[in-house]
Amino acid sequence: MKSAKPERPAGLPSGATSEAIVNALPHPVFTVDGDDKLVGANVAAEAFFEASLAVLVRHRLQEFVPFGSPLLSLVDQVRTRGSAVNEYRVDLGTPRNGGERIVDIHVAPLNEAEGHVVIMLQERTIADKMDRQLTHRGAARSVTALASMLAHEIKNPLSGIRGAAQLLELNASDDDRSLTRLITDEADRIVKLVDRMEVFSDERPIEREPVNIHAVLEHVRTLASSGFARHIRFIEEYDPSLPPVLANRDQLVQVFLNLVKNAAEAIGDSTDGEIQLTTAFRPGVRLMVPGGPARVSLPLEFCVRDNGPGVPDDLMPHLFDPFVTTKPTGTGLGLALVAKIVNDHGGIIECESQPRRTTFRVLMPMYRGGRATEKS
Repeated sequence: MKSAKPERPAGLPSGATSEAIVNALPHPVFTVDGDDKLVGANVAAEAFFEASLAVLVRHRLQEFVPFGSPLLSLVDQVRTRGSAVNEYRVDLGTPRNGGERIVDIHVAPLNEAEGHVVIMLQERTIADKMDRQLTHRGAARSVTALASMLAHEIKNPLSGIRGAAQLLELNASDDDRSLTRLITDEADRIVKLVDRMEVFSDERPIEREPVNIHAVLEHVRTLASSGFARHIRFIEEYDPSLPPVLANRDQLVQVFLNLVKNAAEAIGDSTDGEIQLTTAFRPGVRLMVPGGPARVSLPLEFCVRDNGPGVPDDLMPHLFDPFVTTKPTGTGLGLALVAKIVNDHGGIIECESQPRRTTFRVLMPMYRGGRATEKS
């Protein structure tokens, strides 16, 4: 008598297979045999290791993780105990996959094949970026309050100080005249700084329209290549099928011009300087909007990456705060303004940095016929 075929679970389409289900998972899942050779991997694992399945199965696990990685001992532990184990916040970053990659690891035995284990990774970057976004929004709000205070409490007294200095200059000696001019020049400089800060207190609704991000990036690249970044090579990796973003085009130009200018200044006079501009569609990133139950989908990813020296570790937590800068003549308002504009558009911005690989990543909602959010 022929054995009956296992029934397909109710609710699954007829074409659904276990392979298709595993490939639909957003987390890297892969299998190694008793010799630690990779024998299977889903699409997310291919993306994580930046290698196709055909390449992965020709190598052992040790070749894709850092030397002495805790993951290797976890695999041995699972084989010995015959039960699943978990490890949290493990760095699997290597030069192959772009540096620091903090993940939570779940390793389980594959009972159907002796010595085989299944490994699932959950990247911490998504959760961490949501935490950082709350900080960036707080920074933007503090800048807005500071701008309002500066406009009301500083500009008026400065006007009086400047006027008094001009009156003194009329009867001042040549030596004293240089001092009165110093007073007026410094007063003018502070007024310009306050004028820049007033941008943050502008609460008027943003005029938006569907914007082709590639046209924005091409405009920014052209401006940079003909000016401050003429000695730097640009690399463009765009997803041509990317849908438009509902945004203010001029403000997006300002965002990416600031990011590219920062990248160029970080590179300096290096002869091998490179700035990489990339766009991609990253489904699955959703942000809880403060003050409401809505979760917003942020599938559009725009990156500015440079091969400069990187951001100092002590500066990273405060990178988007106002008046934080490493430049001798910088005001520390550029990235604070970038964070505010991105936040006003319902997006998030984050920075990942290590020597010769600093990435500013902007995630934004896509345009959906008049709306730019997708509620769950």
